[in-house]
Amino acid sequence: MIKYALACEQAHEFESWFPSSEAFETQRKRGFVTCPFCNSPKVEKQIMAPSVARTDKPPKVPETQPVAVLSERERELRAALRALREHVMKNAEDVGKGFVEEARKMHYGETEERSIYGEADLAEAQALLEEGIDVLPLPVVPDDRN
Repeated sequence: MIKYALACEQAHEFESWFPSSEAFETQRKRGFVTCPFCNSPKVEKQIMAPSVARTDKPPKVPETQPVAVLSERERELRAALRALREHVMKNAEDVGKGFVEEARKMHYGETEERSIYGEADLAEAQALLEEGIDVLPLPVVPDDRN
């Protein structure tokens, strides 16, 4: 796991953990890394000091681990996002990597209209929106990724 210091285009600073640097780049390019303050997807890594393990001393084991306490409202929001995702996945057709092409076909009347979901990178989703094709990212609840 890698912890990155991040900042959005509005200079909001925050930190986040990723399985690898490749995972960070993939998630950032797909618009999954957003500022928790303004929800901007324009997020960049900041300069930070590396964490180097010492070999001359055994590592200190913390007596406690940091934890987050979620308010009732945050728990309700996460439950609603999880329910929305489950509803879409249960009631829509997964067209996978063919999402962009299928969305265009439906929009231009080349195939029947129906609920679909699949894969699109941020640039593809923006192009669809510019064409007047309504798309939304399928929400991922943070603790679903852990």
